[in-house]
Amino acid sequence: MQNHEYKALTIHEEALQIARNFLDEGRGDEAARENAKDLLKEHLIETDDGSYTLKSDISGVKSETMHTQHGALSEALEKFVKPAHLEGKDKVAILDICSGLGYNAASCIEYLDDHVQMDLDMVEISRETIILALLLETPLKSYKTVQKAVENQLYEDGDMAIKHFKEEITSRIRINLHIDDARAVVKELKSQKKTYDAVFLDPFSPLKSPELYTNEFFESLKNLLKNDGVILTYTSAAPVRSAVVNTGLHVGEGPSFGRSGGTVASLNPEMIDNPLSTDDERMIALSDAGIPFKDPGFKGSSQDILKRREEERKISRGKIKFSSTVKTPIYLNEKLEEGRLKRRVLNNLKKLGFTDLKSPEARYVVCPQYKECICGGGCENFNNSRERIYEMSHRLRSIVTIND
Repeated sequence: MQNHEYKALTIHEEALQIARNFLDEGRGDEAARENAKDLLKEHLIETDDGSYTLKSDISGVKSETMHTQHGALSEALEKFVKPAHLEGKDKVAILDICSGLGYNAASCIEYLDDHVQMDLDMVEISRETIILALLLETPLKSYKTVQKAVENQLYEDGDMAIKHFKEEITSRIRINLHIDDARAVVKELKSQKKTYDAVFLDPFSPLKSPELYTNEFFESLKNLLKNDGVILTYTSAAPVRSAVVNTGLHVGEGPSFGRSGGTVASLNPEMIDNPLSTDDERMIALSDAGIPFKDPGFKGSSQDILKRREEERKISRGKIKFSSTVKTPIYLNEKLEEGRLKRRVLNNLKKLGFTDLKSPEARYVVCPQYKECICGGGCENFNNSRERIYEMSHRLRSIVTIND
C-alpha cells in the first residue's frame, strides 16, 4: 500500500520575491533581467539531467525541492508526456494546468515530431512563478519557445516593457497562457467547446491545492477530454483517485520517476496501461481515505474544501466506511496473525457488521477483485479498476444498509 500523505510544497518565498522585484524594477530597465538571474542563482538546484529546480518553502522542516533530483525535465517527460500516448498524431491539443516553470509544456514540444501541429493552453495562477521561467536556463531547445510565449503574454499584459527573446514561435505551435484560477479557465474553455488529447494536471499536493482535485474539477476536465484523451497527475492520493472514479473516468497507475507513481485517467479504458493495485482499490472503495474532495460552488477556498472532507470522513468512519487507520480493507479474505493489529482490524470490522476477515460479508465485498467468484454468487469478472471500485463500494453500502 502506497503512502497517500503528501507534504504541501510551495516555491520558496525568497524566490517569489525576486520575481516580484523583477517586475517592479524591470519596466524599461534592460539590466533588470540579468540582475534577477544573479539573485535567483542561490535558490536553484541543478538536477541530474542539467535542468534546474527550486527549493520549496515548508514551514518547520528542511527545505525540499520542487522536482526530483533525478531530473526536472526528465520527470516531466516520464510522468506526463510519454504516458499521454501522443505519438502518431498530426495534431494535438494539450491543457497544462499549473504549468509552473513550463517544463511539462517544453518537454512535450521537444518530444513530438517537428511536423505536429500543437495547440497548447498553459494555466498558472501565480504570476510570480511563471515569471521565474524567464530567468532559467535549460538544455532543452524547446524551452525557449515556452519562454517566448510567457514573455509575449507578460508584455501584452503590461507587466514588461522590454522583450529579450528574439526567436519567433513556429506557426505549427500555438500557445495560450492563462494567468488565472484554473477553475475559471476550464469554465471558459468549455464555453469555447475546446477538447484535449491530454491534460497535464500538476498542482501542488492535494493538501495544498485540494480545489484542483475535487469531484467538480474532474467533472469539468472530463468534459474537455477527447474520447481517447487522458488526464495525468503526479499524485496517487486516495481522495484524488476517488474523485476520478466518481466522475466516471477510468483510472490507473501512472509511471514512477524518482518519486511514487502518479495517476492516469481517461474515458477510454484502453488508454490505461496499468490498473491500480489491489490494496489501492480497496482503500478507495471501502475506507474513509477514499472520501473525495468536494467543491459544490466551484469557488471554495482550500481550507473550506479540506474541512468539508475531514467532516465527511468523521461521519462515515465506522458507520458506512472502514476506518483507514489500520488499513482494514486490505486484510479482507486474508489471514492475520494473532496480535494487536488483528484485534484492531477485527474491531473495525465489527463496527460495520462484519464478523471475521473471511466471513461471507468479507468475501462478498472483495469478490470483484478475483478472477473467479469467491462469494458463491456466481459473480461476473470485473475488468478494470473503475468497475471494481464501483462494485466494492456498492456492495459495502448494501451490507451496511442491511445491518442498519
